[in-house]
Amino acid sequence: MRHRRGFTLIELLIVVVIIGILAVIAIPKFATSKGSAAMSIMKGDLRNLATAQEGYYGDNNVYYGGALPAPALLYNPSQGVTITVTNADNTGWAATAAYPSITPRTCALFQGSVSPPAPATVEGQVACTP
Repeated sequence: MRHRRGFTLIELLIVVVIIGILAVIAIPKFATSKGSAAMSIMKGDLRNLATAQEGYYGDNNVYYGGALPAPALLYNPSQGVTITVTNADNTGWAATAAYPSITPRTCALFQGSVSPPAPATVEGQVACTP
């Protein structure tokens, strides 16, 4: 009698099925964490914009209201993030952030006496759409 060593076809199929089940569980978790990372990046970009706006105001007595990135404002958003300054004057500013390649959600921040962009409602606090 010869003894064959190795795995049977049934054992190999069971392993493949278990790996498939683990993949089905892990892929949605990865998509959720990718969206959470995008939200953190947008929030951080808006906070960095707030710092840059205060520096610009200190030099010019008005907040920056143009397109970003710009040579006049020492600030660059993260790659893939679109920051739009929706309102800016000498009394305050407002901006929104989007990361369209990752998530449909947006975030907003405003400072001073300007009309807040949705979903921001509290001055100086970043708010994001659900």
